[in-house]
Amino acid sequence: MGSVRKASAWLGLVDDNDDERYYDDEYSEAPESRDAWVTDPRVQVATDTAEEKGRRIGTVTPDSFRDARAIGELFRDGVPVIMNLTAMEPADAKRVVDFAAGLTFGLRGTIERVATRVFLLTPANTEIVSGEPAARREDGFFNQS
Repeated sequence: MGSVRKASAWLGLVDDNDDERYYDDEYSEAPESRDAWVTDPRVQVATDTAEEKGRRIGTVTPDSFRDARAIGELFRDGVPVIMNLTAMEPADAKRVVDFAAGLTFGLRGTIERVATRVFLLTPANTEIVSGEPAARREDGFFNQS
């Protein structure tokens, strides 16, 4: 429907019969899904697929030491966790870092400082791949030697 016809239909100057023109008699309803947001049963929700393949990363921005439990539960389930402690008081942030260090030691993981007051906790079965820029690498893509 053109814009002039739409405007005319909106003003009530012409009948709006476009709905009948696009109706398909062979349309069939998809089977009822338990997830209201999934419209096509062939579409998989990204989080379900990520959880099945173990490709999840948790991000936690705690407000106080009470939120350390969420960090521990994610890490205990084998999920790498990014802790952003910038919103915390320095004393509480130190306690959370101490907790995370004990957690990673106990579960044979690693803790790495990513930025100021931001830490990455990785489980034992996770490999950290360095994203070093090509300009710093000896085998850079544009190496002309």
